[in-house]
Amino acid sequence: MVVYPNKKPGEVSPLVLAYLGDAVYELYVRRYLINKDIAKVNKLHKKATSLVSAVAQARFLHGIEATLTEEEKNIVRRGRNAKSAHIPKNTEVFEYRLSTGFEALIGYLFLAGKEERLGEIMSSIFKQNEIKEGE
Repeated sequence: MVVYPNKKPGEVSPLVLAYLGDAVYELYVRRYLINKDIAKVNKLHKKATSLVSAVAQARFLHGIEATLTEEEKNIVRRGRNAKSAHIPKNTEVFEYRLSTGFEALIGYLFLAGKEERLGEIMSSIFKQNEIKEGE
């Protein structure tokens, strides 16, 4: 699947990758929560918010780091080091940078058409979440 035909995914700005990755990740999270049979929209929203926060994304990134390829680590590094003009008030700068790296990775995998790899990473993340919920 060619989503961004004018450039190779590795040539796209890491902040643009993170912008796209944010939307792709949110869609995966919503589908995951709906599959858990949560029927109340308010509960869906609260749970989704907790999973898409910068803190959660930084935690999930730490959980998958050991499984990333060098290419994927490079994308995360580019995203983490990208200078954003905006840092949310309720997030530490370091966590925000890690979450930007995480989102850049998700955006990159999506643009590159690496759907199987994206699915593997998302499954791993949701498994981490299940373990955390069970603690």
